Amino acid sequence: MTDIAQVETRLHTLATPEEPFVFRSGESLDDAQLAYVQLGELNEDKSNAILLFHAFSGSHLVAGYCPENPATDYWTEECHYGWWEPFVGPGKAIDTDRFCVICANYIGGCYGSTGPASIDPATGEPYGSRFPHISVLDVVKSQIHLLDTLGIDKLHAVIGPSTGGLGCLTLATNFPERTSRVIPIATGTRTTVLNRIILLEQILAIENDPHFCGGDFYANDARPVTGLSLARMMSHKTFVHLDAIERRAKKVVLPTEGRFAWYQPHDHVESYMLHQGKKFTDRFDPNSYLRICEMWSSFDPVEQGVAKDFTDLLRRSQEARHRYLVFSIDEDYCFYPEEQAALVAGLKEAEVEHMFITVHSEKGHDSFLLEPELYMPHMQFLLGDS
Repeated sequence: MTDIAQVETRLHTLATPEEPFVFRSGESLDDAQLAYVQLGELNEDKSNAILLFHAFSGSHLVAGYCPENPATDYWTEECHYGWWEPFVGPGKAIDTDRFCVICANYIGGCYGSTGPASIDPATGEPYGSRFPHISVLDVVKSQIHLLDTLGIDKLHAVIGPSTGGLGCLTLATNFPERTSRVIPIATGTRTTVLNRIILLEQILAIENDPHFCGGDFYANDARPVTGLSLARMMSHKTFVHLDAIERRAKKVVLPTEGRFAWYQPHDHVESYMLHQGKKFTDRFDPNSYLRICEMWSSFDPVEQGVAKDFTDLLRRSQEARHRYLVFSIDEDYCFYPEEQAALVAGLKEAEVEHMFITVHSEKGHDSFLLEPELYMPHMQFLLGDS
């Protein structure tokens, strides 16, 4: 992968004592930043910008190679390469020879944006349990602040896969004048009961780890890595198709070392899942994980938006003459196809121009990361069409 262009993490000042950032909860920060990357160049009138919201545990590094990120301690080797490299770059589905792509780490994250592991200047200690609770609307508003600073009044498109799609839809309906095209990929219109249960299980796994200490564990010798490992395993089985897990897992059972050493896996699938859980703990903050779980679990675009019901909300897109491209994955067990169908039904009811594409894939939810050829023609058409 040596031919991949090297990029750098940029830092945007989101809040100062003179202009604090106020969250939907009423809490605020008066010292906060966003970590982001900018790929490609803005044109003269800044009309070629695409804002991309990353998925749950993703970072701002959507494409390229970034071996150093001094704004975080969680930038492991696994983070050095862009998570959407097959999709973003010169001549790719999102062509950086034509467009300027911007992707920012969520506020509350752990890859350089201010989050629970960041130092509170008032105390000199990490925020920990005192970090504000976040909503999808908070994430969107923080990135609107970034666009304002960059002088971008209207995006060419906003794109969001998975949980990033929640931000994509929120921007389109709460700030309809800020974009022309909307591309939600394998996402939902509100959090389902099933996902709220799965998220609750993950939250409890972390908070019941004896080393969690109510979220204030940073000064301790031990962190709640067992709980975080368990949470990651719970989520991983929804991201990756079960047949794909079987294929990916090595056919050799590896002995467990360190964490979970008391349990010896019986087959290659158990060994694979333990490996996925353990390696994740090196690159993610448990408190950031909890904040993002809560953000996803509480997502309700009508309650958090500016309309009386979902159709009324989508009429804001109709009035702004948005054009939607909605992707669904037929074997998705994280955001089920019925969720995208509900979005499309709402778009039809609101008379919003849209295309609806169902991707047939054996890779499950992960398809949007791995199979650019299934998405590229449709994305290029919408992004390139005048």
